[in-house]
Amino acid sequence: MTQPPPPPPPSQPPYGYGYPQQPQPGYQPQPPAPQRKSNAQAIIIVSAVAAIALIIGSGIWYSSTKNDGTDGTGDRAATSDKNSAATGEGTGNTEKAPANTASKVLFQLPEPAVGADESSTTVVGSWLTDKVYAKSGRAEIVGYDPVKGTKLWTVPLPGPVCAASRHTTTGNQTAIVYEPAMPTKDKPSHGCSQVAAIDLDAGKQLWTRTVKSGDQVVNLNNVTVSASTVAVGSTSGGAAFDLTGKQLWAPKPTDTCYDAGYGGGEKLVAVRKCGAYGSRQLDIQTIDPVSGKVLSEYAMGKGIEDASIVSTNPLVVAADVNRSAGDGSGISDIFSIDNRTGQLRTKISAPGDKYAAKCDGITRIEYCTKLAVGNDRLYIPTENHDGTGEYSKTNEIVAFDLATGKQDGQRADAGDGYTISPLRMDGGNVIAYKSPPYDKGGQVVSIDGDTFAQTKLMENPATKEVREVETSMQPEYAELIYGDGRLYLSQVYARKPSDVGGTRYLAIAYGTG
Repeated sequence: MTQPPPPPPPSQPPYGYGYPQQPQPGYQPQPPAPQRKSNAQAIIIVSAVAAIALIIGSGIWYSSTKNDGTDGTGDRAATSDKNSAATGEGTGNTEKAPANTASKVLFQLPEPAVGADESSTTVVGSWLTDKVYAKSGRAEIVGYDPVKGTKLWTVPLPGPVCAASRHTTTGNQTAIVYEPAMPTKDKPSHGCSQVAAIDLDAGKQLWTRTVKSGDQVVNLNNVTVSASTVAVGSTSGGAAFDLTGKQLWAPKPTDTCYDAGYGGGEKLVAVRKCGAYGSRQLDIQTIDPVSGKVLSEYAMGKGIEDASIVSTNPLVVAADVNRSAGDGSGISDIFSIDNRTGQLRTKISAPGDKYAAKCDGITRIEYCTKLAVGNDRLYIPTENHDGTGEYSKTNEIVAFDLATGKQDGQRADAGDGYTISPLRMDGGNVIAYKSPPYDKGGQVVSIDGDTFAQTKLMENPATKEVREVETSMQPEYAELIYGDGRLYLSQVYARKPSDVGGTRYLAIAYGTG
């Protein structure tokens, strides 16, 4: 039997989390109001007493970072934040294969209704803690029981969510950017000007703030969390807030450079831009998350207009040099950088016609998909190629050494009809998702970081109705989180119903055992 073609992608692509996006209101190809200078000057000097008080008093607001001895200089470290698409925190393997890997649908969440004056709305953002699966809806964040799917709490918002941090603190707090009002026919966008901290376990908004450059409120493009700091970036510059909502630094209208955005998690890394579009100078700066002081800096070469932070520890950056990728992936090369010295360790060629990872460094600085970093290696999938069956496709995950830039020669095969994508690290192992052929359900596997041996963790139902929902939320167009033996797939864009296709859902959850 021949395999039918895969379902088409959404008619209007989602944005955020590394996917194609709508430009933000007021976006300009060059900075209207740059900020901090390109040297190690801090925006705000925080006194030693205040810093100590912050550390002592922050409690649950420490980042979910654990010092595992990694410093980006070649240690074989691995990280495993289940909310992060590339890397995270912790060193132990926590995901174990169940006795029965066949999964069942735990719950499905209906897609939110789109307003009368909207053709679509953003629903970017999803997180998993020990207590809750949280997901952005239409102008709200909702927490659900992670097994039953029952609603536990709702944080209402005055407007749609524009961007969401992938990182959480050890107290399970995160941050979002949202619009101050709902779209109307006369004003379809109110600008993404609001940044807020959300307590995912308590189900409450801790604070909300705006960022100003001079007297002008800034439209924000991205947000991340590192240590006890929430950092936001934009074409007008970057800003940061501590756990109380106190501003740590802000754009300076007199500056000639600006922080386009930040990568968070174990460290805080800024992508700093100087100069006009077409002759840009980018600097990758590891910065102190309290003062903003630059700890190390790497100057990207000419011909690089944008860059994405794949991982902050070890520091890995993706860029499309001279727009040579040509496929919309945002990646032609991967840069491995020493966090401490700012020196380039190695550069890896990753052209889009060979590798299937994607990054959106134009505005969403750390939204990369189909990449994982651990064991001082970069794990990346190859592009799809013909399988053994008629019309079948398949691919593999390969690994590059972040010290030498060389492949280690090992490959994790997807299997005929499947295509495989890294989701995250689990200690020294890679958690990967296998998109299914037309007659099967998807799979989650754990790939041993040393031997590349695969262990199946989950196989989803092959029934037509369940397959249709799963294949509408593939890694290219959706958010995927695997943790605690459960898989959550969710949309980043909600649209008005159409006569084409079946019922759309906001999210679907699978579990085994």
